[in-house]
Amino acid sequence: MKVLVANRGEIAVRVMRACREVGYPTVAVYSEPDRAALHVLHADEAMPIGPAPSRESYLRIDRILDAAKKTGAEAIHPGYGFLAENANFARACRDAGIIFIGPSPESIEGMGSKTESRQRMQAAGVPVVPGLTEAVKSFDEIEAFAREAGFPIMIKASAGGGGKGMRLVERGEDLRPSFDRVTSEAQSFFGDAAVYAEKFVASPRHIEVQVLGDQHGNIVHVGERECTLQRRHQKVVEESPSPVVDAELRAQLGAMAVKAAAAVNYYSAGTIECLMGPDKQFYFLEMNTRLQVEHPVTEMVWGIDLVKAQLRVARGEKLGIAQSDLAPNGHAIECRVYAEDPARNFAPSPGLIRHLDLPQGPGVRNDNGVYAGYTVPVYYDPMLSKLIAHAGSRGEAIDRMLRALQEYRVDGIRTTIPFFTFLMQHSDFRAANFDTGFIDRVLPQLDLEHRPADDATRDAALVAAAIVAFEDAQNVRLPEEIVSRWRQAARIEATRGRD
Repeated sequence: MKVLVANRGEIAVRVMRACREVGYPTVAVYSEPDRAALHVLHADEAMPIGPAPSRESYLRIDRILDAAKKTGAEAIHPGYGFLAENANFARACRDAGIIFIGPSPESIEGMGSKTESRQRMQAAGVPVVPGLTEAVKSFDEIEAFAREAGFPIMIKASAGGGGKGMRLVERGEDLRPSFDRVTSEAQSFFGDAAVYAEKFVASPRHIEVQVLGDQHGNIVHVGERECTLQRRHQKVVEESPSPVVDAELRAQLGAMAVKAAAAVNYYSAGTIECLMGPDKQFYFLEMNTRLQVEHPVTEMVWGIDLVKAQLRVARGEKLGIAQSDLAPNGHAIECRVYAEDPARNFAPSPGLIRHLDLPQGPGVRNDNGVYAGYTVPVYYDPMLSKLIAHAGSRGEAIDRMLRALQEYRVDGIRTTIPFFTFLMQHSDFRAANFDTGFIDRVLPQLDLEHRPADDATRDAALVAAAIVAFEDAQNVRLPEEIVSRWRQAARIEATRGRD
């Protein structure tokens, strides 16, 4: 089966590696600035699909299907982002006789609207955050809900996702401007201005459960992930298992997730996202009908290759595993390495990567999408790679991640590596004492402008300075007017044979 990967960056490389291991040839698609991207170099074939803007390349269903037709690709893996949760794309693949490596378009539609999914979950007996179950028709409905539920509340885009189109409202005077802002963002990001509101859960943790289903009605859960550490509603560090979930609570979360997936006849890999309060009460938040960015931590702990499982399910095969076959082993942590400058409020830092040294060693995994000599473009998500550390316990995994971060070298651009190095050493993080507001609270403690160099950098600078001082003292450096030994050797070689 030839597989076209309708994505870019590290996730495209990740999918291609799984395909290569099972003997499937791959096709990359690329925009003009991605002509020399790593996923293009990894593929067996590559097809251009348009200029830099996503709407003219990676979001063009017609061009992707045309690339599949021209290369003879029998299946398409969407990765995550772009068209991964687009029901029209999944349906277009099916209509064209191409296997969509993901769930059915009906399942995507059933969970794509947050208001519709809330209705479905309530009907299935799945707990949801108290709130509206339909998009509002006017600001007056939002105001009425706020008056009845009390502040704080969250206003969210009905078609939202990825941390876009949502606002926390804590005071009545902020309600109208927040409503206007979310409505505008919803239209801009998703082409749908519909919004709804729900009660805000104070000091929550963000817990998600991995599910996996086949086309024969079998569904299992593959444990939970701790995704509480976020910036701007975007996850930056993920763990599996959650440090606050025991075996009993894991079984409850898993049963809820399987019930939620069954409510939309789900197959392939998917994720049920939940909010959990300090009292361990959890609520359904949404379902991501695709592979998650943080799927590697589940793979490392639960010993299952989720991409290969997707490939088998797409071919119509049964899962071949029962819930009783699955058990966690150790602990894994993932850091999303972005081309952003933490010292400049995480401003984007595109540009040429002059040197790249990836950490290695026991229990360290790199899902990388760049290389030395590659220019990080300004047009797309700035994530460069995902660094994953796995060990026997959470403490060991943190120590391993810290070691790996200290080995990680990226020259030419700024990255979030210093921020993660700081985070891995923070006492509250190590004690698992955090909620979704944790990063915003500790960021003022991060001083990258005046932070002293680490020991390795300081030692290298001292050695270099000592060498220069020694050469000056011994006068061993050649004067400027003396020709170098290399040039002398070349000239001698050129004059040989003339005598």
